[in-house]
Amino acid sequence: MTAIKHALQRDIFTPNDERLLSIVNVCKAGKKKRNCFLCATVTTERPVQVNVVKVKKSDKGDFYKRQTAWALRDLAVVDAKDAVKESPEFDLHFDKVYKWVASSTVEKNTFISCIWKLNQRYLRKKIDFINVSSQLLEESVPSGENQSVAGGDEEAVDEYQELNAREEQDIEIMMEGCEYAIANAEAFAEKLSRELQVLDGANIQSIMASEKQVNILMKLLDEALKEVDQIELKLSSYEEMLQSVKEQMDQISESNHLIHLSNTNNVKLLSEIEFLVNHMDLAKGHIKALQEGDLTSSRGIEACTNAADALLQCMNVALRPGHDMLHAVKQQQQRFSDLREQFARRLASHLNSVFVQQGHDQSSTLAQHSAELTLPNHHPFHRDLLRYAKLMEWLKNTDYGKYEGLTKNYMDYLSRLYEREIKDFFEVAKIKMTGTTREGKKFGLHGSSGKLTGSTSSLNKLSVQSSGNRRSQSSSLLDMGNMSASDLDVADRTKFDKIFEQVLSELEPLCLAEQDFISKFFKLQQHQSTSGTTMNEVEETDGVALSRSYTSAVPQTVSSEKDMIRQMMTKIFRCIEPELNNLIALGDKIDSFNSLYMLVKMSHHVWTAQNVDPASFLSTTLGNVLVTVKRNFDKCISNQMKQMDEVKISKKSKVGILPFVAEFEEFAALAESIFKNAERRGDLDKAYIKLIRAVFDSVEKVANESQKTPRDVVMMENFHHIFATLSRLKISCLEAEKKEAKQKYTDHLQSYVIYSLGQPLEKLNHFFEGVEARVAQGIREEEVSYQLAFNKQELRKVIKEYPGKEVKKGLDNLYKKVDKHLCEEENLLQVVWHSMQDEFIRQYKHFEGLIARCYPGSGITMEFTIQDILDYCSSIAQSH
Repeated sequence: MTAIKHALQRDIFTPNDERLLSIVNVCKAGKKKRNCFLCATVTTERPVQVNVVKVKKSDKGDFYKRQTAWALRDLAVVDAKDAVKESPEFDLHFDKVYKWVASSTVEKNTFISCIWKLNQRYLRKKIDFINVSSQLLEESVPSGENQSVAGGDEEAVDEYQELNAREEQDIEIMMEGCEYAIANAEAFAEKLSRELQVLDGANIQSIMASEKQVNILMKLLDEALKEVDQIELKLSSYEEMLQSVKEQMDQISESNHLIHLSNTNNVKLLSEIEFLVNHMDLAKGHIKALQEGDLTSSRGIEACTNAADALLQCMNVALRPGHDMLHAVKQQQQRFSDLREQFARRLASHLNSVFVQQGHDQSSTLAQHSAELTLPNHHPFHRDLLRYAKLMEWLKNTDYGKYEGLTKNYMDYLSRLYEREIKDFFEVAKIKMTGTTREGKKFGLHGSSGKLTGSTSSLNKLSVQSSGNRRSQSSSLLDMGNMSASDLDVADRTKFDKIFEQVLSELEPLCLAEQDFISKFFKLQQHQSTSGTTMNEVEETDGVALSRSYTSAVPQTVSSEKDMIRQMMTKIFRCIEPELNNLIALGDKIDSFNSLYMLVKMSHHVWTAQNVDPASFLSTTLGNVLVTVKRNFDKCISNQMKQMDEVKISKKSKVGILPFVAEFEEFAALAESIFKNAERRGDLDKAYIKLIRAVFDSVEKVANESQKTPRDVVMMENFHHIFATLSRLKISCLEAEKKEAKQKYTDHLQSYVIYSLGQPLEKLNHFFEGVEARVAQGIREEEVSYQLAFNKQELRKVIKEYPGKEVKKGLDNLYKKVDKHLCEEENLLQVVWHSMQDEFIRQYKHFEGLIARCYPGSGITMEFTIQDILDYCSSIAQSH
């Protein structure tokens, strides 16, 4: 191994200025045994670089080549596999794990020991050694031949010291001065030794010659030490003097500090006194205003307001720590509390008196409005009370109990006042709706409540008269007499619409004005920074979807002041919603179609109120009433549909236009005039769909039950009337139903024409049916005349039975029959007669065609022509 080491040093590492320290013969674990050497080397130049080099013997010769080199600083872990049991295996962790098997455990241990020493010397213990015996790492002198070589090399590395440039230059000068420096190195060394001895002797003589100067220097040093001692004594005396001065200065400083502290305390005390005087001293004028100020005049109210604000500022001053313990402060606070209590009591008593007096004054004006449909104006009352708004805010902040008491008293007085005004107002509205006071009594309007509960609008059962007159819709009014809706004058409905609109127009500003006054007078915030989004909530009532407005997207923590405004408004105007419901019930009893007017008007006012404030009392109340109006509207539609189901027809008279068809026409015409540009158009469209489907079903039902009038006539006339109505009104949501009505009318017109016309040339028709049967069996058309039953003689015999006179007589009877079936209102006689004429001509042409094809050249023709048919039909129509 030593020879291999020297060979590797000579051939591989010396040319690269490297020194080989340790070597181990290894092969890769788990593979074919191909030996190589791992070498630990250091560079000869500084800074020293330590490497682990893999050397492999060449396959083509007896020399070695360098295969791979790793820097020792890249080595992370050395794994000896087993620290107790001897094993030749070990791992080196560079960029990846290299597994090796040494030729002997001695070589492995020697190599690992060398790596450990290099790590200690150059890398400062950077490498981790695992599964390595601690005894191996602690040995200072490793065993084995390789170890001794490695140790000697390391010492050489430690003793080696490079020459600097000056040293090299001096050596070169000496060698140039000696001719045999290179040829005879021993002689040159002896010469240098002799010169060194001469220099040493000269140095010793020089030292001995300088002894006198040393003695003189020592003497001077002694004298200097004496001078230093004298200076130290003077400094000590100076220090004692300064110490006494320092004590005097400390006493002066302490005295100045006490004086400064006293001045500071005096300034602070003055500041505190000035603070208390400035913030807790109430002027005598303010005290007098609080105790005796006039609360009836504007000047007195202003003085009391200023005094109350000053008192509130004094009471709410933020006292500094310790102020509340001062006796004078406690006395002043108690005085302020007494003043506050006294003034709050006086203010509450005065405002209560104002509330009571206003109720009496306002009651005196009710008689002036009793005959007019107007509500008294409360603006003067609000204007007078708003003078006290700032005082109410003061009372709210200082004595909330009395503030609540005033609020309750205001609601009690005003609710009674508004109840009288609103009930009288609605009484006038009901009287105007029903006509006169006498009629109002007839309808049971005794007292202000009206005692109207619910809407019982109904339509009488419809009957079809023999004369075919138009139907009449009836509505029961408190079970006292009947009033036909179709006979109600348009002016009456317009009058009701105006009255209802005036009622809502009077209530809306009244509620808004009162709500605005409450907000300002009682200092309640009625608008939030985050506005809600109005949406529609669907309420199911008796299977009918009702739209109710409500507010969403409002913060869950709704302002308590906003809730208080709503509660006050609800208590003050608690009679509005019942009175509105009673008025709506009366309008519905007068005429069920009034629900259309009320739905449009109420929807518009709800929409307007929600735009102002979606959560206001007015918006909520009108929204609740709108639900009642919508119920009445739906009930009106349901009642009409119910009457359609219950319709009865006369068995002795012709049907004509059914009553509910004419009723739908009246309803649609009225609804279109009312709902023009209305917000609730969707509700009307839904009602249209329900009604038209019910009309279609009921027409078919009546047509099937009709005995006097043919089914096709009933369907034809009524669907023609429906089609004409829808075409005239141009209702966009009923376009599909309009097309369906037209189709049904056309189909039943054709069906009735075919059914009524029948076979005017019956025998001739039977004859040609037989001819067509023979052709269908396969006989050629020109050969049919050779059939015994269908020869030319038989054809002439049949044709002779239908001369022109006989045909005209049959058509005249047919015209009378059609005239008897059709009603006069729809005026379809000429239309039906013209259709029958066209159908008869079609049959005539069909017979002529069969004669021409089956009896060619026979010269046989009908005894009347198409022109004769046209003349007959025209003559019959003119004669009737």
